[in-house]
Amino acid sequence: MAMLVIEGHYRIVGAGPDGDSVRFQPADPDEWRLVGGRHRVRTNRTGAAQLRLDGIDALETHYTVPHGPQLRQPPVFAEGAAAELLSWLGFTRVTRDARGVVSDAEPAEVAGYVLTRTADKYGRCVALAGRGTPPGPSGREAVVGTDLLARTANHHQLAQGLAYPTYYRLLYAELRDAMTRAVQEARAARRGLWPEDRTRSGARLTAGLKTLTTDVVVLPKLFRRLADYLVLNDGDPALDGFPLFLKQHGDRLFVLSELRYTGLDNVVEITAPDTVRLRYDPEDLVFDEA
Repeated sequence: MAMLVIEGHYRIVGAGPDGDSVRFQPADPDEWRLVGGRHRVRTNRTGAAQLRLDGIDALETHYTVPHGPQLRQPPVFAEGAAAELLSWLGFTRVTRDARGVVSDAEPAEVAGYVLTRTADKYGRCVALAGRGTPPGPSGREAVVGTDLLARTANHHQLAQGLAYPTYYRLLYAELRDAMTRAVQEARAARRGLWPEDRTRSGARLTAGLKTLTTDVVVLPKLFRRLADYLVLNDGDPALDGFPLFLKQHGDRLFVLSELRYTGLDNVVEITAPDTVRLRYDPEDLVFDEA
């Protein structure tokens, strides 16, 4: 399972890192050109780029609805996941302004590396994020097995119950299976968000957007689609039109347990006028990249 190694530093001042995304500065910014796929990594003037941690999705700290407001999920887990990620990477103190942007951090940077194969449509490098010394020469490929995965931030966030598994097709199956084991252990131990999770049991949106953003803990992909739908419908919590909305949105996925390809609208169930649930565990789904 070969992945490109890029060595560098995590630098967060001036950025708004959350529980599954952080800014990374390569020692050699030209190495971003080696990242495969149809999308290019977008960098700032110093060559730094935003990472999207592969295979995981932490609760939203600042999701902007298209042509709508900026929203977030319950902060105890959204902000908790962000704090845990930065602590794990090696930042001992982080100060944010009112917008959530980091204004000061100690240390100013921490050494680390990324393991990657591609970038997403937003120009974020889709990566496994490691700290310290990389497992091989920067700018070259390394074999990535489950032992190396276990030393990444991606695995750590899942093992602590601070992120949901959200898999896409390019993630190697062996790594995906190891992530699933970490998720299932965290769920069984009731770590992090899992005691509050309503993705499978049903999220009741009694007060619409207010309930969704302050009370309900659900898979972030489901949160984003619900937020878009509720804003489009002026906050009305009635969900009878939500499956059609999902079908029109066009998220496609593969259900591992049933070996079938379908749409997100076919794995979501409306169980009451204001209540929605996912019919499968998140780790049972593999999404197409947009």
